[in-house]
Amino acid sequence: MKNPNLKGTGVAVVTPFLKGKIDFPALTKIVKHLIKGGVDYLVPLGSTGESTLLNAEEQRSVLDHVISVNNGKLPIVAGNFGGNNTKALIEKIIGFNFTGIDAILSSSPEYVKPSQEGIFKHFMALEKICPVPIIIYNVPGRTRSNIEWETTIRLANASKKFIGIKEASGDLIQATRIIKRRPKNFLVLSGDDELALPLIGIGGDGLISVIGNVLPKEYSSMIKFALNGDFKKAQKINNHLFDLHHWLYIESNPVGIKTAMQIKGLCESDVRLPLFKMSTKNFKELKNCLQKI
Repeated sequence: MKNPNLKGTGVAVVTPFLKGKIDFPALTKIVKHLIKGGVDYLVPLGSTGESTLLNAEEQRSVLDHVISVNNGKLPIVAGNFGGNNTKALIEKIIGFNFTGIDAILSSSPEYVKPSQEGIFKHFMALEKICPVPIIIYNVPGRTRSNIEWETTIRLANASKKFIGIKEASGDLIQATRIIKRRPKNFLVLSGDDELALPLIGIGGDGLISVIGNVLPKEYSSMIKFALNGDFKKAQKINNHLFDLHHWLYIESNPVGIKTAMQIKGLCESDVRLPLFKMSTKNFKELKNCLQKI
């Protein structure tokens, strides 16, 4: 098993829709836009990609399309490997075709609020059968349970198959404790665009981005400057883009980012219920902010 280089900027790729169906021409345009924008890897079928609102056939078709358009240019991390049913997730992994996939992103079990031991056992059960590296995804805002830093370090030391964590707790103290104690080559990636720069400042390795869908060149440049130690240039870009984050998340993700992408002519802003299109008031504010940038 070869570990991909996933430092820098990964982008949680949106799934564009047109009249309720997947818009594959727009998806082609988006993937090419991201590659041209200089991002380091692609993460289709995450929460930004509305993976939970796609059926299994749609998920596979999105993944295959991204793999085809990418054509080996960038590493691909498949984001549709979360779930609170460990047994069902194991069965999915065993029956999955991983051709063209360099790693998976697997979120902590949602809704059931497992103990830290339950979270550890869940990920170790996946580790035993998964043929590709695993990025652990800690996103308490969605799962309603936090992966404590001790559990992350325990997993990182338990198997080299765990190559990193997407840390979206918003807790830089927790992230610092992970960074301080992690084994060599274990990546700590921001799950929040707003915290990517400070996370790199304390020793982090990059992020999996939402804003990168619409501004890949600008955001990946900021991350490269930061990773190279040029924080003055990175801060300038961060300050220039920072106000946009508020409007991208004001009505949940990916409503905001898809609206921004419509403004930029990359795809329609369509989302699936229970998500709904952005209100007129917030649309105007988002458009004004994006035009200023």
